[in-house]
Amino acid sequence: MANQITLAQSPEQLAQLGHFNAEVIINSPGRVNLIGEHTDYNNGFVMPTAIDKTIQFHLKKNGKASHCSVSSLNYGSFFEFDLAVEDRNEAEWTKYIVGVTEEIKKLGHKLEGFDCMMLSNLPMGAGISSSAALECGLARGLSELFDLNLSNLEIVKLSQMAEHNYVGTKCGIMDQFASVMSEENHVIKLDCKSLEYDLLPFAIEPYKLLLLNTNVSHSLSTSEYNVRRQECETGVSLLQKWYPEVQSLRDVNLKQLEAHKADFDPVVYNRCSYVIEENERVNKAAKALKAEDLETFGKLMYASHEGLQHKYEVSCKELDFLTKFSKDHEGILGCRMMGGGFGGCTINLIHQDAAEDYIEAAKKAYFKEFNRNLTAFTAMPANGGERLH
Repeated sequence: MANQITLAQSPEQLAQLGHFNAEVIINSPGRVNLIGEHTDYNNGFVMPTAIDKTIQFHLKKNGKASHCSVSSLNYGSFFEFDLAVEDRNEAEWTKYIVGVTEEIKKLGHKLEGFDCMMLSNLPMGAGISSSAALECGLARGLSELFDLNLSNLEIVKLSQMAEHNYVGTKCGIMDQFASVMSEENHVIKLDCKSLEYDLLPFAIEPYKLLLLNTNVSHSLSTSEYNVRRQECETGVSLLQKWYPEVQSLRDVNLKQLEAHKADFDPVVYNRCSYVIEENERVNKAAKALKAEDLETFGKLMYASHEGLQHKYEVSCKELDFLTKFSKDHEGILGCRMMGGGFGGCTINLIHQDAAEDYIEAAKKAYFKEFNRNLTAFTAMPANGGERLH
């Protein structure tokens, strides 16, 4: 069992948790993705890791047949539901909860009434996958509480299905995989087609990862996320006319795509071109990391952002501003937008000695440009979800 991890808590929160008498406590992390964006649902390559920002779940059985309650101490939100009644009409965050319990039931497991308190230091809407942390943490907690013996991969897959079937976001598997399978001081190079993966040592000192949150909120289920997925599938259907063996963009190279450029809608062509190029960048980034060539790694990060901005068109003016701003500072080797897009964070590979001054400079420039505050936090590769108690 892991060592206790304590999140910053107010006296009121401590009192609530103290009176709760949890039987199981789970720590479930968010994630960053160094490179490989929007490639996971195209069966491509990604390079994520869990981080030291988490949601903590305190769970106990309540002795009732099917009545459950879940509360968030951060947001003062409270949700009650009946396991016997599938209700999709509550607030959006509750759909993740119901989705997880329904997917567990689909696997043939029996759940009973439970109470859950959640406490988080994971910034919501920052593109560090609070949704996957919520799904995977609850799934692990219920597995422990009711002795379901769910495997890590079962937790990953059922959490992904909860998001597909109950939230409506047709996400790839990367976020859930990283939240569950990561190891401290490593990043994952994941093949989203086979689910084979390599744990790559992440020895980047004296550099570190800095996230700058635009504080522009985004909701993947209401954004262009599903539209991009459909555009990629349209490209695959077209390519199958000439290459019937193609099942996803993972199976296509640029030469094949370019040979039929005239047959493509320009937008669909750009989407496909980006994904194929991004897969190549992930493979190059893995080689650079193994060779401890951080300069090449940083250049690949910038190239990734260029593709996301101009070909995949999921960036926004705030993310573009911060990425361009970073290029004028020699302490930064690479920067790009991270996550689904249309807001959230940039991820920066920055020299530790330059970080403090850079954060202040970026905050001033960002406020001057957008009249909006920028928030900054570092993120260290951490273990995937684990039981604390």
